[in-house]
Amino acid sequence: MKTEIRANWSHAILVCKKCQKRAKASFGPEGDPSLAKALKRRLPAGKGRKARLGVIEVPCVDICPKKGVVLIDTRHPDSWRIVRGDADIDRLAEDLVT
Repeated sequence: MKTEIRANWSHAILVCKKCQKRAKASFGPEGDPSLAKALKRRLPAGKGRKARLGVIEVPCVDICPKKGVVLIDTRHPDSWRIVRGDADIDRLAEDLVT
């Protein structure tokens, strides 16, 4: 049995699943109720462990902003973001790739 699996990820984007439910917001022009899905559509990531980066929904990060979703870029774990429903998802995706 393997103990290690190689992935092509340069980093991961962690999105709070509980915040997505509580925010009751829609993200992007398609009106996605899930920020994670909206980001996956816009990021040139690929799919699964062979992708350039990963977008992962995590259970709860205990911040719970009103009408916002907490997002953590693993390249900058000391700086968390709060994304509101009216945020420009294309620009956010561009910031997360560079």
